[in-house]
Amino acid sequence: MLNILELFTETEPVWSTVALIEAIETSRSTGYRYIKTLHDAGLLTTVRNGYYSLGPRIIEMDLQIRQTDPLLLASHGVLEDLVAKIGHSALLCTAFRDSVLCIGECRAPQSPENRFSRGQRRPMFQGAVSKVILAHLPHHRLKAIYPRYSAEIENAGLGSTWSVFRKTLGEIKKDGYILTMGEFNPGVYGVAAPILTDQKTAVGSVGVAWDEKARRDVEVPQAVLAVKQAAKTISERLMESQRR
Repeated sequence: MLNILELFTETEPVWSTVALIEAIETSRSTGYRYIKTLHDAGLLTTVRNGYYSLGPRIIEMDLQIRQTDPLLLASHGVLEDLVAKIGHSALLCTAFRDSVLCIGECRAPQSPENRFSRGQRRPMFQGAVSKVILAHLPHHRLKAIYPRYSAEIENAGLGSTWSVFRKTLGEIKKDGYILTMGEFNPGVYGVAAPILTDQKTAVGSVGVAWDEKARRDVEVPQAVLAVKQAAKTISERLMESQRR
């Protein structure tokens, strides 16, 4: 039933009852029951007769997350300070399934509109905010990921074998950050550092990005230090909140 919610996207925000039932490949009676249950729960809303979009309960849930999510709470003020220090938009991300989801952002003045923002996902193997989380995932999680995505991992330059993959991630862990260039947009630098638990596994990352042509005044070492400090502050706050 919950797979129905996965069908609604930015490009397909409205679905008919018939199309939903066909997409989930179930019987008409089961499909109608699923849709009614989701509608009654507020997860779907009627757009017009027989057509649905995502419902108002999701908006309520998003507000609750914004007010109670420990990772978001631990980041309050940190992203703003990071933008003030280096003049670039800052992102807060977390792992979601085998991808990375942006959950928080602080935009710098005149920041491009089409950059990664809250609610958007990116592949686990591209971009600084993703790769730095990947490098700090538990060993058993990486062992499960590698066989499923070995081609994507190789294409991302992370290694053509399991041993090379582990070595590459080990180097990122040792550095405590990663600097990327042009992985999503030509000429755009990305710097990210992990938000860690007390077991040194990542629950998220903090990152910034800038265009080398638009901003020639950026000191890469300064950006790296600022991002690492931001991630350290959030990590410490998060661990402190969990001890209470």
